[in-house]
Amino acid sequence: MKSNFKSWPVIVVLTLVSLPLLIMFTFQLVDTFTNPVPGSIWPESFTVEHWRFLWEEPELGRSSIWVVTWNTFVFAATTAVAVTTISLTAAYALSRLNFPARRFFLGGLIILHAFPTITLIIAIFLILQFLGLYNSLIGVILVKSALELPFGIWIMKGFYDTVPWEIEMAGVQDGASRFTVWWKLVLPQVQPGLSALLIFSFLSGWSEFVLPLVLAPGNEAQVLSTYLSALILDDTKPDFNLFKSVGMFYAIPVIAIYLIFQKKLMNIYGGGSKG
Repeated sequence: MKSNFKSWPVIVVLTLVSLPLLIMFTFQLVDTFTNPVPGSIWPESFTVEHWRFLWEEPELGRSSIWVVTWNTFVFAATTAVAVTTISLTAAYALSRLNFPARRFFLGGLIILHAFPTITLIIAIFLILQFLGLYNSLIGVILVKSALELPFGIWIMKGFYDTVPWEIEMAGVQDGASRFTVWWKLVLPQVQPGLSALLIFSFLSGWSEFVLPLVLAPGNEAQVLSTYLSALILDDTKPDFNLFKSVGMFYAIPVIAIYLIFQKKLMNIYGGGSKG
């Protein structure tokens, strides 16, 4: 009871800070299913017309929402798997192996992560054109994965550093190979970091806007972020209720991921144990 009494001011403050966001989110959700009276915030009638993009054929020159959603999922999922897979092995080597220029490599990771994406966009554009990957989904995936790797490697190295050497030495002395020790003894210890990195990498790919806009402007490689941009920048009269509905559709997977994996995300600092 005493602990709960001390925590209620924090809960009140967090509620007050979050209240504007909750109100805006509620009004956006209501607007997607209603037609408000001009000049009023109160809805006039219920309708599902603003969600017509889910079942109607797309307009000429515009991609289907389901094709765009599939592109977004492939982009986010492939990026997440690539970043997580490479980070797991690279971070283990940086944490456990003492090879030449190791400290220089670690410093280089921080420098690479410090560069804003927009400062590298011209060089990336020229490289993709030279490789024939411009305006393709695979090109954007490679670029996004490369830009996310420094952060992923650094995070996973921190988790590997918390795993005691004794766990690995015990496995090696029992006759297990180095790979078996890493796979069966070390990876379970860094599972919170692995889960968090996979989730954050997926969400980062899901919300990416600049790279698909500049490096894959065609309809074939369009993702939901650029689809939304095309809606609001339409030459004809913008349909703001349609824009809100597509935005809500875009946000649903993110909300679902946070609700499903919130315990994993809260355990991000739960690294290795000495047990």
